[in-house]
Amino acid sequence: MTPQATPADPAVFTSRNPADPSDIVIEFPGCGEEAVIQAAQRARQAQAEWLGAGVAARSEALCKAADAIERAADEMTGLVIREVGKPLAEARAELAHTVSIWRYYSRVLYEPSGALHEPSAGPGMLLTRRRPLGTAGLITPWNFPLAIPSSKAAPALAAGNAVILKPAPEATACALHLAEALKDVLPDGLLQVVPGGPRVGEALVHLADVVSFTGSTAVGKAVVRTATACGTPVQAEMGGQNAAIVLPDADIPQAAAHIAAAIAGYAGQKYTATSQVIAVGSAREPLRDALAERLGAMPAADPGSASTICGPVISLAARHRVAEMRMSALAAGACLLAGGADGHTAPRSGWYVNPTLLETVPDGHELLEDVVFGPIAVLQEANGLDQAVHLANAGRQGLVTSLHTTDLESALYGSDHLETSMVGVNAPTTGVDYFPLSLGGTEGSGHGPHEEGRADLDFYTSRQTISLLPGGS
Repeated sequence: MTPQATPADPAVFTSRNPADPSDIVIEFPGCGEEAVIQAAQRARQAQAEWLGAGVAARSEALCKAADAIERAADEMTGLVIREVGKPLAEARAELAHTVSIWRYYSRVLYEPSGALHEPSAGPGMLLTRRRPLGTAGLITPWNFPLAIPSSKAAPALAAGNAVILKPAPEATACALHLAEALKDVLPDGLLQVVPGGPRVGEALVHLADVVSFTGSTAVGKAVVRTATACGTPVQAEMGGQNAAIVLPDADIPQAAAHIAAAIAGYAGQKYTATSQVIAVGSAREPLRDALAERLGAMPAADPGSASTICGPVISLAARHRVAEMRMSALAAGACLLAGGADGHTAPRSGWYVNPTLLETVPDGHELLEDVVFGPIAVLQEANGLDQAVHLANAGRQGLVTSLHTTDLESALYGSDHLETSMVGVNAPTTGVDYFPLSLGGTEGSGHGPHEEGRADLDFYTSRQTISLLPGGS
């Protein structure tokens, strides 16, 4: 089942506290392929009963799931801070959003799932309805360890499917805690967690009836190839190299505040984080000064503090990657605007990276080509809005762009010509508030149907058409 090219998983995985790497959050053995097969068998048995229980039972269970998460919110918030280094304010916001996801899907179940049509000739009716696909295989990242698994699991369950979740190893304790909170409100076997690495994910993709992935572009493309070869419906939300465009007429202090938060927030470890800032014309000088000042006031600090915006990055390797990117850009002639003398350290034992802003980064440098997933961004200059849009569209990933202007015509022009799937006008690239609308990426940022909202109810189901004609002669 598993291709030989897939790297072997380690015998034991270790999840460490990014703010204090000596603090081991959890150590666990990865599941083997046989464990995934057994999970799929249990899921299929549970799914049949779940679907047969009816809409009211599913709605009540999802509502109780929201209640269970809400009751455990304080404990879960602490675990999110400890396991993935998310700052306190953002961890609390993730918990609140997670609860709202389960509540939303507990209600949307009562909406029509199909349509009624008249036949083209004679008496009878033509009906359409959604039917669950079976078992949903969910592969999720560590940066939103509760919200992303919930945003996939809740609609899959609402539609009548069972769920098998393979979380990122760095967020396994959070995933297991979520499953533990839900075990008394969901039938046994309906939501299972299979911890592990690439081998476990590969096995799950082969066994699932529908696959949803969020993570890096490289892994996402591999998941899409495998699922497509199996004939399995698949959606993949992947990395984003996101730009912020600032026009001269913009409210510069406000734009700087939004952009700084989108660069430094959660140490830049969001797929919607800003990594490219494009100042148009005379906006460059005031924006450069305001943005450098803002970032300088957001040093990497203890994620448990209510005032912290930029916590640690997830691993030592992540810290090294940001440092190497910064040093490579400086060696190529870039100018450091914010980030301090060494830019990648903080006076703590954890994996901290101070927010960094560079300008005059040469064309073709990897900072302009790749997703770094850290608190580092590049300031560029454009002569006009046309050139700014061209620069923003030049990246290989198209997720979200922010456009800062007080001119309605410019805002409309940007919305029409920017190729990202999401555009925020006078808003940061992060903290997108599109739920319950669907969201997703273009180009290298996404594959398949968008997710969240009602779009996911369609994704996790197939459309069935029924011809109902009178019997007899």
